[in-house]
Amino acid sequence: MNGLDEAVAASGSDVISASAGSLRERFEAAFMPNYGVPPLVPVRGEGCHVWDADGRRYLDLIAGIAVSSLGHGHPALVEAVSRQVATLAHTSNLFVNEPEVLLAERLLGLLKAPGRVFLANSGTEANECALKLAIKHGTATGRTYFVAAENGFHGRTLGALSLTGKPSIRDQFGPFPLDVRFVPYGDADALRQAVTEDCAAVFLEPTQGEAGVVPPPAGYFAAAREICDATGALLVLDEIQSAIGRTGHWFAHQHDGITPDVLTLAKGLGGGMPIGACVGFGESGTIFAKGDHGSTFGGNPVSSAAALAVLDTIERDGLLENVRTVGARLAAAVDAVDHPLLARVRGRGLWLAAVLTTDAAAAVQAEAQRAGFLVNAVQPDAVRIAPPLVITAEQADSFVAALPGILTEASA
Repeated sequence: MNGLDEAVAASGSDVISASAGSLRERFEAAFMPNYGVPPLVPVRGEGCHVWDADGRRYLDLIAGIAVSSLGHGHPALVEAVSRQVATLAHTSNLFVNEPEVLLAERLLGLLKAPGRVFLANSGTEANECALKLAIKHGTATGRTYFVAAENGFHGRTLGALSLTGKPSIRDQFGPFPLDVRFVPYGDADALRQAVTEDCAAVFLEPTQGEAGVVPPPAGYFAAAREICDATGALLVLDEIQSAIGRTGHWFAHQHDGITPDVLTLAKGLGGGMPIGACVGFGESGTIFAKGDHGSTFGGNPVSSAAALAVLDTIERDGLLENVRTVGARLAAAVDAVDHPLLARVRGRGLWLAAVLTTDAAAAVQAEAQRAGFLVNAVQPDAVRIAPPLVITAEQADSFVAALPGILTEASA
């Protein structure tokens, strides 16, 4: 029995001792039905593997929706969180804590551009901060509307949802107080026509995540930067999923050699701890005045310490190179699979989608789970693959070896 197993046994946790079936029944009885009932009950993890309540092991190719950058139980993350929670767990925004300052400085150093940081608890909150910056910019300059992309996803709170171009999750909660105009993602001409000197800001994802891991065409973000410069609109990039090494660079916009006016981060930044960040570059970093925005838990020292551990480990262990090499190997291997259900693979780094020839993603997800692999049916015809950044080539190869059988079972 290893140390984790001993700790679990000593805790006497009802959650660990309960069966998966009983936990799912209790979940259904206790929680609102917005998630349905998830199909799996993970109870512990180590590296790129998790174990469910019935003792089955799975290779985790979801990483908590691109969150668990270092996998599960990474010693650097465990040590940083344990040390900080035993020292100072919370201060609120009434006081300064050292981890939040170190984190803000570290992010600005990685971005290599002058700016200011606001720390929040989630991606949606980071986008709400960005939206408030854009609204204040628009009010000061007489700008009245916003532009975002069709099928884009920026969050589920009302402000972030107003920018989300997915009618299926958006329309039932409208009307929204903001004038947001949606354009096809990747169409520079449509963006140019939509953005005028009356536009306050353009909100885009460097790769659309919830749309099915859809990268932009070459030159699109250079064009977006030029359009915003010409009109005075802010360029806001939502890197909630794509940043912190996920695509092989620290930030996905670095593939295109541009700097946005505002950048939002979350997910992989905390390695599993809740955190979000909004970075304003140049003048965008000083739009807010005292009292314009705030967060009780934002800049929490424990989450900030976790984020610092994530950044340190990615740099120390050369994980950006691992993302590039294993990601390219995985993409090429999946693309080489000859199966009538598989159309192609798309994405960058360790953020990929297996695109199917029919709407069978839910069946592929279910069959992959039965085979011991966790993937995500992000769209009816697309399966998201976003493993921890520490995944090895051998682990990636094990999934590719099983993929033809998974596809065949899903086709039955």
